[in-house]
Amino acid sequence: MRFDVWGVTGSLATQHERDAEFACSRLWYWLDRVDEACNRFRPDSEISRINAQPATTFEVSETMARCLQAALRSASVTNGLCDPTTLVALRALGYDRDFDELASAAIDVTSSRPTPGIEAISFDEDTRLLTLERGCELDLGASAKALVADLVVSELRERGGIVVEIGGDVALHGRGPSGPWVVGVSDSLHLTGKEPRVSLTSGGIATSSCTARTWRAGGRIMHHIIDPRTGVCAEGPYATATVSAQDCVTANAFATASLLWGEDASYHVAQAGWSARLVRHDGSVEFVGGWPQETLSA
Repeated sequence: MRFDVWGVTGSLATQHERDAEFACSRLWYWLDRVDEACNRFRPDSEISRINAQPATTFEVSETMARCLQAALRSASVTNGLCDPTTLVALRALGYDRDFDELASAAIDVTSSRPTPGIEAISFDEDTRLLTLERGCELDLGASAKALVADLVVSELRERGGIVVEIGGDVALHGRGPSGPWVVGVSDSLHLTGKEPRVSLTSGGIATSSCTARTWRAGGRIMHHIIDPRTGVCAEGPYATATVSAQDCVTANAFATASLLWGEDASYHVAQAGWSARLVRHDGSVEFVGGWPQETLSA
């Protein structure tokens, strides 16, 4: 099954046809719950209400709590580089509306500064109480998207093989109808059908790119990977990073951070025990760790 959500495409497949309908229902359950909690473009979403009232303590929903836990874990394992507090910086660079509206908008750039970081977030997992310091606003989009994929796979894994992909973030378990799941790896949102492919049976794989989602503001090309140390777009040696890890949230975190670690990205990914495919701006490719053997599509 293929679908569109949050401005990206996605797909879902199960090993057994009998599980497809249930898997689809769980996918849309979690997409709806996460949209209600974390869609910053919805004025009625939970995250919009939280961001509008700094220094206020909220008892967040169970879904928001899950999304916060995923975001904070992503920040922790990347030493703060996969940062859920980049929203003010994104707005300063013009990303203050739905992405589809950016191409035709006249956008000015305001001054940028380092992001507040997770130190500006107070969250008690037991009570689900959340408080943000003034000047801190949340954007949980990246980790929340990966979390949905992980949640659906977790719920279906006992039934057999399943793979869920949302905007290039993939979670999977087991086998497909005719063997291991085969995942295409793309450096672009424009698929040709000739992308290299890898075979996997468990975990997650995620891609982050400085070139896939861009807009023009202040006479420059902008993208959505923000360096929290400066509040501006990442400017490292890699254009795209794809990481394979134990789950999709972890893979997403390391893929994002790899674009910010610069030449040290391979060290950090390998030290964590994961594998990666790093593409430089000149198109050259570097493999890290036990990256699966690639095959080219026909």
